[in-house]
Amino acid sequence: MGLDLLDYLPILIFMGIATVMGVGFILAAWTLAPRAPDSEKVSAYECGFNAFDDARMKFDVRFYLVSILFIIFDLEVAFLFPWAITLGETGQFAFWSMLAFLGVLTVGFIYEWKKGALEWE
Repeated sequence: MGLDLLDYLPILIFMGIATVMGVGFILAAWTLAPRAPDSEKVSAYECGFNAFDDARMKFDVRFYLVSILFIIFDLEVAFLFPWAITLGETGQFAFWSMLAFLGVLTVGFIYEWKKGALEWE
C-alpha cells in the first residue's frame, strides 16, 4: 500500500487558491480602504460607555449581567432549531425531553425576572 502523492493534489490546489485569495483580499483592503475615518466611525458604540484611561475605573456591572443572560438564553434557544427540524423523525422521547428542557429554561427565566436581573434603572 504505497503513498500516492497525486491523491493529495486537490488539497494542495485548494490550499494554494485559498492562500492566493486571502493575500489578494488583504492587499485589496490595504490599498482600497479609506485611510482617515471620521470621528463618528471611531467613537464608542458597542460597549455602551466611552473608552476610559484607567482600567480600574468603576462602571456598572449590570451591563455584563444582561449580556451574559442574553448569551445563555440565546444559546439555549439555538437548540430548538435542530429539534424542530427533526421532530417528525425523533419521536415522543425527544418531544418530552425538549418540553422538560423548555420547562427548566422557563423556570430560570422567571427566577431572573423575579430577582430583577432584567431590570435596568
